[in-house]
Amino acid sequence: MNISELGTEQTNLASAALDTKTALEIATIINHEDSKVAVAVEKALPRIALAIDAIAETIRMNGRLIYVGAGSSGRIAALDAAECPPTFNTDPKTVQYVIAGGEKALSRAREVREDSNTAGVRDLRKLKPNRKDVVVGISASGRTPYTIAAIEFARKQGTKTVAVTCNAHSPLGRAAEIDIVAEVGPEVLSGSTRMKAGSAQKMVLNMLTTGTMARLGYIYGNLMVNVHTKNKKLVERGLTILQQAAGVDEARRAPCCARAANGGSVDRGVRGQGAVGVGIRGRARRSIAGAAGMLPAPSPRSPPRGGRAPSRDRARGLPWIRSGCAAPWSGSAR
Repeated sequence: MNISELGTEQTNLASAALDTKTALEIATIINHEDSKVAVAVEKALPRIALAIDAIAETIRMNGRLIYVGAGSSGRIAALDAAECPPTFNTDPKTVQYVIAGGEKALSRAREVREDSNTAGVRDLRKLKPNRKDVVVGISASGRTPYTIAAIEFARKQGTKTVAVTCNAHSPLGRAAEIDIVAEVGPEVLSGSTRMKAGSAQKMVLNMLTTGTMARLGYIYGNLMVNVHTKNKKLVERGLTILQQAAGVDEARRAPCCARAANGGSVDRGVRGQGAVGVGIRGRARRSIAGAAGMLPAPSPRSPPRGGRAPSRDRARGLPWIRSGCAAPWSGSAR
């Protein structure tokens, strides 16, 4: 695939003579082009849904989601992986990333590394992907040697594979089992795929991890019930979530703030608050336990035939385990 043939590399007529425009005109042009991104992602939703189900099944069975990318794509992947532990209280090993050039490439461009097939295989091999994992390769062009080689290596290990690209019929898409394509077209700044293509990739990765965690019960309704409470803002956010989920008032919410700040979680903030704490925990348990019965079936919450629940280490972030509730597939509380 010649780079000059790619949709993301074409000249965008809407931004011709961009260097002669006023600041407002430039911002308006970019904003108009960005409005096309959500439309492009919408067309890929069926494939995104397939990937969400595959990743949810993988994590439920103690597997990992591993992103692979180079340049802007790799940095977007690293961002999504880094956000999962504070948002969902997942183990940092559950969602990982591999980027061409290593961690130094997060803050300084090392784009020359993306041309190395050998480096793609070598870097992914360090994580020892296996049949229990999912590897997602991200590349706007869909022709990055580093990422293609990593995906091909992963498939040889029996690992499930997904491609996220912005050009149809790409080598990366052909190498993966699930090909997610968000065709955003030419960039405002020709060839600068950190723009519309980057936005599309971030939207897709948001859907993959948020959709997966929703399917696995790491959230309740649309609430981040596992959010870390590591600073004042997050303590307030966590207690507000608790208040909404358990239906408690402001007066009952207040005594939990100090303990949550010290303990690092909403659950610890409630613990040890006497009758008030017991009441709040009871309501939260009943609310979260009730969520299990509201999910459609079949769901990744239910173990496969002969399967098992997540290990205690991997499942410690799941609401029903953190709260002491019965898991949805069991008949009694832990």
